[in-house]
Amino acid sequence: MATFIVLLDYTDQGIRELRDSPQRADAFNQYAERAGVKIHSQYWTIGSHDGLFIMEAPDDEVAASVLLHLGAGGNVRTTTLRAFDWAEAQELIDADPR
Repeated sequence: MATFIVLLDYTDQGIRELRDSPQRADAFNQYAERAGVKIHSQYWTIGSHDGLFIMEAPDDEVAASVLLHLGAGGNVRTTTLRAFDWAEAQELIDADPR
């Protein structure tokens, strides 16, 4: 499973419907689970971004699919980071591209 950190920013629509944000998050989590994605943690934040969540997906295509579905709702825009744990990073660093 691949790990992703997803940063969220409300759209104008999303901020107008802020009170529904927790219910929208629950609905997305259920959708993601049906697609084989596990949401590990989810946070509403203050600062540069309005929220974030950490998810695991079987591959990049499944991750892209669920995030496109999330964006299509019109309430948030996402910035997605592919994350590597220590062992994955070590494997990448040790790989000889030659």
